[in-house]
Amino acid sequence: MLTIDSISFAYDKNTVIQNVSFSVKQGEHLSLIGESGSGKSTLLKLLYGEYDLKEGSIFWKKKQILGPKYNLITGPDFMKYVAQEFDLMPFTTVETNIGEFLSNLYPQKKQQRVEELIKVVGLEEVANTKVKYLSGGQKQRVALARALAKEPKIILLDEPFSHIDNFKKHSLRRNLFSYLESKKITCITATHDKEDVLGYADNMLVLEHGKKLILGSPRELYNNPKHKLIASFFGEFNEFKLSELSDSFSGDTILIYANELKPNKIKGIEVSVQRSFFQGDYFLIEALFNDRNIFFRGKNELKENQKILLSVSKNIIKKRSNQVR
Repeated sequence: MLTIDSISFAYDKNTVIQNVSFSVKQGEHLSLIGESGSGKSTLLKLLYGEYDLKEGSIFWKKKQILGPKYNLITGPDFMKYVAQEFDLMPFTTVETNIGEFLSNLYPQKKQQRVEELIKVVGLEEVANTKVKYLSGGQKQRVALARALAKEPKIILLDEPFSHIDNFKKHSLRRNLFSYLESKKITCITATHDKEDVLGYADNMLVLEHGKKLILGSPRELYNNPKHKLIASFFGEFNEFKLSELSDSFSGDTILIYANELKPNKIKGIEVSVQRSFFQGDYFLIEALFNDRNIFFRGKNELKENQKILLSVSKNIIKKRSNQVR
């Protein structure tokens, strides 16, 4: 288990991580989410031992992870870190980059390992191409495969698909996370993309201004978003007073996703349609309610100024009938 106990860190006098604690089991996938500047990348670097902690401790099982004051070489040998800047050898091939740290005593075994990882990241067509001729997305995939070459116990990924185009991103995400799961490699991913989380992460750690806001499973946090930051990560949302949605409740504020507002021919809140945005298999519709804009989903494009009634499931209202900020 990776155990992070009450860690804090500051750049000069600017505190970036404040009293953060959590643990990650072997083979678990944890996603770090939060706005830019919330401390996600700094936290990954602390886990890798790039910086010395101001307070607290980090342990993998019984081994403490320490910073540069105690280690000439950054990063423990059982851990790999893939940053947003790639540390590759530009004048050698993809195969050579991936196999750089693998033993040459067993060349056939080494070649099999390199080919396996090339397949995981989908670079078969450029396996013998020099890295300097690759696109940014291809270089990112080389960096991912290279980090996995010696099969670490833990891999830290900082926005691992940020340079990958949508034509490759979905299949790469599935292949990579499935591979990590099959090998029981602990994975901690800093991301802004909900697609990196839903369906893959066991837990999410939400950071706000360097502090731990909440830790929970993606399903738990999606179904009951107690903070606007969490709701905004998953998609378009609206903020309502409970009294606006139901006569049975009053006072508190509730967060409702756009897809949870349903057209209702009989009863509900009356809204006036402003715009319809085509989203492929649905339209995201902006409407006016009580002098503020709200969003809901519809199957069809709606006319401007069209009046429509919207309602929310009573179960959703009841589940979320707690104060949010």
